[in-house]
Amino acid sequence: MRVLVLGGTTEGRLLAGALVDDHDVTVSLAGRVRSPLPLPGTVRVGGFGGVDGLAAWLREHRTGAVVDATHPFAATMTVHAAAACARVGVPLLRLQRPGWTPVPGDDWRPVPDLPAAAETAAALGERIFLSTGRTELAVFAPVDRWFLVRSVDPPEPPVPARMRVLLDRGPFTVDGERALLREHAVDVLVTKDSGGPAAKLTAARELGVPVVMVARPPLPAGVAAVATVDAALAWVSRGGGAG
Repeated sequence: MRVLVLGGTTEGRLLAGALVDDHDVTVSLAGRVRSPLPLPGTVRVGGFGGVDGLAAWLREHRTGAVVDATHPFAATMTVHAAAACARVGVPLLRLQRPGWTPVPGDDWRPVPDLPAAAETAAALGERIFLSTGRTELAVFAPVDRWFLVRSVDPPEPPVPARMRVLLDRGPFTVDGERALLREHAVDVLVTKDSGGPAAKLTAARELGVPVVMVARPPLPAGVAAVATVDAALAWVSRGGGAG
């Protein structure tokens, strides 16, 4: 069966590797990272051209199933995938890692979106660690605070006036994150509820640093979702949810 994996996450890469021996697998990347990690199967980079373009691609390539393994905050792609798959009758599954859950000692300030995160963080402290990626820094550009920004590639303007950029790729350790927060005297951490390894959250808890936690966007109505690669693999093995 021909399977399209909308990738960009560790889960997408692992799923493609598990499928590639038995299926014709294409992994699609948005192209936002300049040097992505190696991927199994056929790799395509760049957008499809909205819902119409994705639907046409699915028809042209006689796709039997789509697994959306994009980042939990790649909401536009998820909406487009749901609409395109419904239009052409291709089964769709959302593979999304579980979100984080606070534990005793955490000081989390939940917010619905990045504008709310900017307002909340500015009220909490002067030195803010942004671990939200590089593509939405414009939201924080008007905020008169000092920012530490970590991303894989350099951010593009508009960006905050007072900012230090760390170019780095995880995974990160608790010791490393603790040292980072101390070195830069960070008094607020802003992050999205991405799930996965959470060394920065452990370090923030140990140091008493409040965390502004941006909630995930909701999934489109009717989209089935699983939390593990094994569950997604079983879904594909059943022919896209049949049975």
